Amino acid sequence: MAFDANQFFSQSAPPFGRGPLVVIAGPCVLESDEINRQICETIRDACLQSGLSFVFKASFDKANRSSVKSSRGPGLERGCEMLAILKSAFGVVVTTDIHEPGQAARVAQAVDILQIPAFLARQTDLLAAAAATGRAVNIKKGQFMAPSEMGGAIEKLRASGASQIMLTERGTFFGYHRLVNDFAGVGEMLTMGVPVCFDVSHSTQRPGEGSTSGGNPEHAPLLARAAVAAGVDAIFIECHPNPASSQSDRATIQPLDQMPALLQQLASIRRVVANR
Repeated sequence: MAFDANQFFSQSAPPFGRGPLVVIAGPCVLESDEINRQICETIRDACLQSGLSFVFKASFDKANRSSVKSSRGPGLERGCEMLAILKSAFGVVVTTDIHEPGQAARVAQAVDILQIPAFLARQTDLLAAAAATGRAVNIKKGQFMAPSEMGGAIEKLRASGASQIMLTERGTFFGYHRLVNDFAGVGEMLTMGVPVCFDVSHSTQRPGEGSTSGGNPEHAPLLARAAVAAGVDAIFIECHPNPASSQSDRATIQPLDQMPALLQQLASIRRVVANR
């Protein structure tokens, strides 16, 4: 199902959580052209078959890795070229993250939605630059922020001209030596008048385990099902044909061949939620 941004972000549309579920998926960082195309085509087709909307996501630069030795990706110019090619070749909506205000205008030429990383959720200049592009903005809730504090981020974006805004929950640093998911907090964010996304992949992280974060990727399907049942508008999930060889976040990324079955499950849950 095609992604209709105007309908998705419109507050005059049916209540959020009732329309087609949006699946934001792709590799963590842009990989080879062959792998990028394989992931994009597989998830696009699976979403079409399940009646879900698809947004392809991949990063051109992982600027917030734990180790200086971690792979960062192809960089701004090459990354934007790759994303624009995928958008055109497969007819999909595309998103990526930005880390500096100076990246916003260039990236907006290649993608449809600008993503603000969780660690940067309070950076006023970055939010203002993203809003000024006229693109939709997806801002991840900082692990250090209470759900109610995302109201300030929304205000910053709107004050700078943004009209299409989405919030993403990605887990909170608290207890158990891993990220903990607060579905009560998700419920609070669902009252803020903008669509809410649940980041399944990064919610399974175990931060601070050596030079890279660890993870429990086997929990991702459970969290995805729970989030859709809770009424979120979108799911963010990273996938790869061979997670062990992924250039980034290999501890949390999902096997590509398992994604179609999961998406069918999520579509079934969504139909129940939409009719409740």
